[in-house]
Amino acid sequence: MEDGINTIVLDEELAYVDVVPLRWTALAKPAGPDCAIAQAEHNLRLLQALTALEDRGPAEKVDENSPHSADLMRLEFKVNLLLDIVGQILLRAHPRPEAIPMRFNAHGAIWRAQDGAVHAGETGQLELWLRVALVEPLRMYGRVVSVGVDRRVKVQFDPVGKPVEDLIEKLAFQRHRRQVAGTRERR
Repeated sequence: MEDGINTIVLDEELAYVDVVPLRWTALAKPAGPDCAIAQAEHNLRLLQALTALEDRGPAEKVDENSPHSADLMRLEFKVNLLLDIVGQILLRAHPRPEAIPMRFNAHGAIWRAQDGAVHAGETGQLELWLRVALVEPLRMYGRVVSVGVDRRVKVQFDPVGKPVEDLIEKLAFQRHRRQVAGTRERR
């Protein structure tokens, strides 16, 4: 059955697709084991925070059996609004790169470079700001596999560790599920 949404994959795995601030920084040499471990811990905490922010119940439906469900929905709305406002304030204090369309999963990422500063074969760090309320970006070490004539960059990440991989997969699945649900609601 055609649902109107194409499943976005990268290296045969479901991918997170969005328009986000992104920065690639080339490194003279690959990250050492200590840097990789510290980065994995940072990414794990960041993804746990993002999962908590993204985790939503059915916001449209009020449980008629619970006398406080409408109050909880209003409170959740206000907290989300507050987080968005704080995010905007933080954004002014900590400017980010321009947001561009991209896709990523635990194995790699694809985006179209805004300039010619990315070269095939180089190692570096990709930073992704996934939510305005989060000051820190997700940081992934990797190697540029290819840069097309259309400036399409494909990066293969260094192994991120099972906990980070699981959270990225969960994030991609939730995003895809919301997109499918949004398409069905518009019909």
